[in-house]
Amino acid sequence: MEYRIEKDTMGEVKVPADAYYGAQTARAVENFPISDLRFSRSFIRALGLIKKHAAAVNAALKLLPPNIAEAIQKAAAEVTEGKWDSEFVVDIFQTGSGTSTNMNANEVIANRAVEILGGKRGDKSVHPNDHVNRGQSSNDVIPAAIHLAALEGISRRLAPALGQLRDGRRRKMSLIGDMSRRQGAEDHCLGRRIDADKWQANIRTHSSHDTERMLDHRRFALARQRLEQGAQPFAEDRYRR
Repeated sequence: MEYRIEKDTMGEVKVPADAYYGAQTARAVENFPISDLRFSRSFIRALGLIKKHAAAVNAALKLLPPNIAEAIQKAAAEVTEGKWDSEFVVDIFQTGSGTSTNMNANEVIANRAVEILGGKRGDKSVHPNDHVNRGQSSNDVIPAAIHLAALEGISRRLAPALGQLRDGRRRKMSLIGDMSRRQGAEDHCLGRRIDADKWQANIRTHSSHDTERMLDHRRFALARQRLEQGAQPFAEDRYRR
C-alpha cells in the first residue's frame, strides 16, 4: 500500500495515499482497534447534513470564503448521500466526546472539497478544523448527529410503519367482522372489535407521543457548548478539535 505523509499538532503520520481521511483519523484507527463496529449510515448522513449546513451558515455570516464554503457543501452532500461511507473508519468504541469521529468527517469533507477546488488531497487548502469544523465542537456535533439520525428514523421509518400497521390491522378486523357476522358469531365479533379498538387507540396515542418527541429532537445545541465554555467560535480559529 502506498502512503502520503500528513502533519498535525503531534507530528507526522502515514495515511493511505488514496484515503480522504487524514492524520487525526489515522491516529484514531491505531489508538482504538477495539471492535469491527462502525457508525451507521443514518449517523454518517446526519454528520454530512450538519457539516453542509454549518458551512452555509458560516458563508452567510462571511466567516468562510464563498468558494471554500461551496466546496464544503458539495463534499458534505456527497457524505450525506453515502458516497464516502467507506472513509469513516474509526471504531464506534472510542474515547472522549466522539472527537475522532468528528475529525474523521472533517478530514473526509476537507480533502474532498480540496479536490473539488482543483487541489491535491492533504494540501490543507480547505482545512478540516478552521474551515469544515468552524464554530463547532465535538461536544455539540456528535449529540446533534445522534438526535438528527433519531429524528429521521422516527419520521421516515417508524411513524410510517406504525401507520401501515394500524391501517392493516383495521382492514383485517373489518374482514374478520364481516366473516363473523355471516357465520352468526355477533358476540364474538363484538369482543374482537372492542379489543381492536383499544389496540388502535394505543397506536394512535403512542404515535402522537412520538410526534411530540420528534419536535424535541428538532432543537440542536450546535455552538452552544463553545459559548458556554467562554470560547469565541467566530473569531480567528485557534482551536484544534
